[in-house]
Amino acid sequence: MGEVRRGALPDGLYGAELERRIAATASAVRKRLSADPRLAEPGVGFVLGSGLGGVADLLDPEPRLRIGYGEIPNVPDSEVAGHAGELIAGLAGGRPALLLSGRAHPYEGWSHRQATLLLRACLTLGIGTVVLTNAAGGVNPELEPGDVMLIADSINLSGENALVGPNLDTLGPRFLPMADAFDAELRSAAREAARRAGVPLREGVYVMLAGPSYETRAELRMLRTLGADAVGMSTVHELLVARHQGARVVGFSLITNKATPEMEGEVTHEEVLQMGPVGASRLVGILRELVPGLA
Repeated sequence: MGEVRRGALPDGLYGAELERRIAATASAVRKRLSADPRLAEPGVGFVLGSGLGGVADLLDPEPRLRIGYGEIPNVPDSEVAGHAGELIAGLAGGRPALLLSGRAHPYEGWSHRQATLLLRACLTLGIGTVVLTNAAGGVNPELEPGDVMLIADSINLSGENALVGPNLDTLGPRFLPMADAFDAELRSAAREAARRAGVPLREGVYVMLAGPSYETRAELRMLRTLGADAVGMSTVHELLVARHQGARVVGFSLITNKATPEMEGEVTHEEVLQMGPVGASRLVGILRELVPGLA
């Protein structure tokens, strides 16, 4: 099957073909990492949301390896502003780590299986802890732009699930429990890390919608009724595959805008990106304290 840089649903990427592509992608990344033994066995992975590329400052200046998504087989590029579209390898707190700087979103035409393929490949390299980040709207009226929210739980309203199709038994179980998907110990460590960093940390429930349109006021009233604190267009599909492969997960939302029925005006992507540097500096402060304790 030829490699396609642009996708459309349904993609038919199931079972043996999905497993083959994950293996080929992992092999390509492993080969690039082998150039520096210090980077060869990453244990922690980060997925960076819109405008949060500054979190890469968490890595030591050297060694540093950057691989464009276009250089990695089977990996879709993102064409959304605020997403660098590169895999960055380095040391975080002295530990080998991989940063997925930017993500290909399902709303760009990729299935959840395609959009998580690179993360799947990185997990097979030995990553046991995943830090998920995103830019999100604050459904809870107490959340303000610039707040960092620790994700306590999630709701999947995207209409898709990354685990649909024949199960990859070598990677994880057919029926995946998700009641405690965000690791309790890591959340406790994140709260303590925020305290040490002097960064206020909120906590709440994140809901994923399909996008790419922002929510109507009626949808925002619905989300508040369902118990959502923040809303975005990513993260939950990554949570699913990370948990499927047995990784521990902690997640953070940067609140970039109000997403309440009472908000004034309309949300814009430019507004989201403007809050990125503010949130990134706060998030980096928390992660600098958190990373040394990550397994």
